[in-house]
Amino acid sequence: MGQVGWKGLYQSLFDYKTEKYVIAKNKKVGLLYRLLQLSILTYLVVWVFLVKKCYQDTDTSLQSSIITKVKGVTFTNTSELGERLWDVADYVIPPQGENVFFVVTNLIVTPNQRQETCAESESIPDASCKEDSDCPPGEPVVAGNGVRTGRCLRAEAAPKGTCEIFAWCPVETKSRPAKPLLGKAEDFTVYIKNFIRFPKFNFSKTSVLDTKDRAFLKSCKFGPKDPYCPIFRLGSVVSWTGSNFQEIALQGGVIGIQIEWNCDLDRAPSECNPQYHFSRLDNRFSENSVSSGYNFRFAKYYRDTAGVEFRTLFKAYGIRFDVMVNGKAGKFSIIPTIINVGSGVALMGVGGEDVQRPGQRTPWGHPINPLAPPPSPQTFRKLCPSLLCCEGGVALWWRRLVFAPPTLV
Repeated sequence: MGQVGWKGLYQSLFDYKTEKYVIAKNKKVGLLYRLLQLSILTYLVVWVFLVKKCYQDTDTSLQSSIITKVKGVTFTNTSELGERLWDVADYVIPPQGENVFFVVTNLIVTPNQRQETCAESESIPDASCKEDSDCPPGEPVVAGNGVRTGRCLRAEAAPKGTCEIFAWCPVETKSRPAKPLLGKAEDFTVYIKNFIRFPKFNFSKTSVLDTKDRAFLKSCKFGPKDPYCPIFRLGSVVSWTGSNFQEIALQGGVIGIQIEWNCDLDRAPSECNPQYHFSRLDNRFSENSVSSGYNFRFAKYYRDTAGVEFRTLFKAYGIRFDVMVNGKAGKFSIIPTIINVGSGVALMGVGGEDVQRPGQRTPWGHPINPLAPPPSPQTFRKLCPSLLCCEGGVALWWRRLVFAPPTLV
């Protein structure tokens, strides 16, 4: 750079530029400009403020605690258990009431098991044997019930037998009942109490309505007529997921209860109430799969008069309920309000930038006339072979195409 270049750069540091606008008396342009402003204003008022409530500060760090309590009794009469009355202490696991609880609906019962030697179940592939050498002592049976003793137990005419094991005998051999043992569990109810807190706003609430009527919780049931009642009938919960209770009770399943809090804290606290959604979480279309359903085993232990320990083994099928909570709260804040209003005002001024400055010239040196027709494509390519050098001309031509599209030949 020469002396002249440095001098020009130095002088340009003290230049002051201001805008000068030309009002174009064009009804089409004016109408389009006002429609653009009206669209931006409508978007700002309706969508940004009324729908999205962007004038609020939000808190999504919800703190939550859940208490559940199941109620209901039923009576059964089976060969394994005889006549028996079932209450919550028998069929609810865990009994203390958490955000996940399990209701037993079907059982395989193996009573009077003792620790002794017996034949492994024939359904266990790893227990199959032809001779004693196939049953090395001390080794556990893979996916089996006990430890091999070294003997192969088989009938004289049978080509194969099963390994003898030391285990809780007799081992479980029965298949799942064809009908759910506790099919009437669909009439049981669960009370769900949810405590929530939004720490940013120091706001707390519970899912149980504030009422002095003690009979409310004894008579209400959640449904369309009582959307804020915290007592749910189990059969109704399952049906709201699109499933049949008797079918899912046979081999078990997993149901999700979603509690959603969307609170506008600019309103009264009484208007902040939960919304409930129900869904089937396990794969309902996997009835033919080996992994379908939901079950686990547990046992109850005893001692006889001689002090020998024995137990009753239960393989429990049932419905697992997962209670999940999410939500957000919003409250007026001046900072997001200013940001969104400023953004809207800036958008409304965009249309005015299309008016050209007086004296502005095209890259080929001609004065820009906003009302003049655009150059033909042939002229444009001849005068401006490089798109980079024609930024001003391209911008002007684009504007002219928007407001008055020419016929290109």
